[in-house]
Amino acid sequence: MELSTYTASVPPLRRTLTNLIAVLGKGLVHAETQGFDPAVLVTSRLYPDMFPLSRQVQIASDLARRGVARLAGLEAPPLADIETSFPELIDRLQRSIAYLDGFRADQIDGSEDREITVPIGRGETITMAGWPFLSMFVLPNVYFHTTTAYAILRHSGVVLGKRDFLGEP
Repeated sequence: MELSTYTASVPPLRRTLTNLIAVLGKGLVHAETQGFDPAVLVTSRLYPDMFPLSRQVQIASDLARRGVARLAGLEAPPLADIETSFPELIDRLQRSIAYLDGFRADQIDGSEDREITVPIGRGETITMAGWPFLSMFVLPNVYFHTTTAYAILRHSGVVLGKRDFLGEP
């Protein structure tokens, strides 16, 4: 069986963002049942120099949308980073999933060798072929920020396990 770039990108990114929605839902329920403002969790971070939960979710959604768009030779429309609540973060993820669902395999397959240039901050860019871009940049970054969001909530007392992160088989 040959693995296509579409199959290696859209389904796992979609699943990761879907699972993150469920994790955020558990965070909201936890705050409500424990009787504190859910915004406390939305602004929580693992360490003072790290991004808060809201930014981790924003970055994960941006990387997924922009990554798939760039594989298709497009630029994803920007989303303003204005979410301050669990429902707003969940809505952002749902919009990101809907965006991913708009891609067809024929738009992405064949991008394995296409040169893709992306900004990496401080005015710097990197250029790489499509397959390394997906496998060594997009997927690891999405998983990093999703894992960090999970860890922030788990560290804050939300009852989560590996199955919450991975989803049901």
